[in-house]
This record gives sequence, structure tokens and C-alpha cells, in this order.
Amino acid sequence: MKFKLLLLISSFLMISASSDEVVFWGKNGHRVTGQIAQKYLTKRAKRKIDKILNGQSLAFVSTYADEIKSDRAYRSYSPWHYINMRLDETYEDSEKNPKGDLVTGINTCISVLKDKKSTKADKIFHLKMLVHFIGDLHQPMHIGRKEDKGGNDIQIRWFGRGTNLHSVWDSKMIDDYNMSYTDLANNVEALSRKKIAYIAEGSVVDWVNEVHQITNDVYNSVKVGENLKYRYSYDHFGIVRQQLQKGGIRLASVLNDIFN
Repeated sequence: MKFKLLLLISSFLMISASSDEVVFWGKNGHRVTGQIAQKYLTKRAKRKIDKILNGQSLAFVSTYADEIKSDRAYRSYSPWHYINMRLDETYEDSEKNPKGDLVTGINTCISVLKDKKSTKADKIFHLKMLVHFIGDLHQPMHIGRKEDKGGNDIQIRWFGRGTNLHSVWDSKMIDDYNMSYTDLANNVEALSRKKIAYIAEGSVVDWVNEVHQITNDVYNSVKVGENLKYRYSYDHFGIVRQQLQKGGIRLASVLNDIFN
């Protein structure tokens, strides 16, 4: 009897764990962005980054900022993963979180990495965080409404299983596409040098406002309780891939500026 009870408890815990919703780009998403960025680094930037990270790749360190969330010592960094904005406003006009946001996080990381007085430990930490934050910026639901926590409170179904809108854009579409992060990174759209340069233009705030326009479309793409299936991926996975690619190009641009 006790054995059966333990099996039931174990099964329940496994189901519960599998239904937990991630709050940010899933691991594969962040690794795709890091892998794409790696190939756009200048030789000088790559050498300096290799030295700071002791040879670890951008893809490898891209999930660090999520991994440390389990440690209370890093809790103050949580607001740096997102921005709360109304759908009808720009970042400049939005009410800022006194604890900081994605723009705060990215700018702080850049400042530390550019400061010649920063210790190697500080550079390691803030470089890992920067790689992650640039990825988060390009996930449309990271620049969402405060009242629904960027889509986390919009309950829907994914192939019949309960989830939320944020999770679908974080990981569900990526994971169901069933390609490794290297395969996804190696199969991005072929872009001209002119197009790559165009994507890299602008400031962090410009990028936030651009992505926020996509956020509007994402909110309008579903109804609460809707059961999303293949058609939703067919209609929207191209945007996910586009955002991962843009994130990689812009991450490389920021890093090249810092280390050249």
C-alpha cells in the first residue's frame, strides 16, 4: 500500500514538474541567440570574450541568468529580465520599475564591462547576464502588460495541455519544432551585409520599442482558453526564429562595441 502511495506521489510530482511554466526564453532559445552572436563577433572581441569566459561559448553561458534565480542572493536581479508597459506606449513614456528592468540590466552590464577598473569576477558575471538579457529583450512577452505578467496569467492550452501565452512564446513552439539549438542557429535566414547592418542599428531602447510592436500582435493572436495547435506554430514560429536571429546579431553588435 505504501509502495503504491509513493508511486502516486511520484507520478503527481513528475506531472507537476512537467507543467511548470518557464518565465523566460527556454534554454534552447537563449542558446540559439548566443550561437548566432558568436559568428558575428570580430576577432578582437572574440579573443577578449574567450579570455573572460575561459573559453566557454556565448551559447553555454546564455542560460546563467535563469540558473541563478534559485539562489536568493540574486533575487534583486529578477526585474532585469523584463519590462512592464501598456500596449499603447513607448518605453520612454512608460512608468519605470524602481527596481530596474531590462534596459537597466543591459546598460548596467555594458557599463561594468567597459569599465577598466572592473574585476574579472565582475566582468564574468555581467557578461553572462548581458548575453541572457539581450536574448530576453527579443522575446515579445518580456515587454508585456503588468496586469497579466507578460502573458503568464493568460491561460490557454497547447495541444490540449494547460499552459499560458508567455510559455508558448518562451519554449513551447521552439521545443515542439524539435531541432537542437545548433541546428536552429545554422538554419537562420540568409541575410545580406546591408540587412545585418540595418538590424544592428539603433539603441537598446529602439529595440525595446520595436519588439513591443510585436508584443501587441501576440496579445491579439489568442483568446483565453483557446487550444493552440499546429496552425499557431505555422503562423507564428517564423517570428520566433526572426527574433532569435535579431537577438544574436544585436548581441554581437553590443559585444563588438564593448570589446573593440
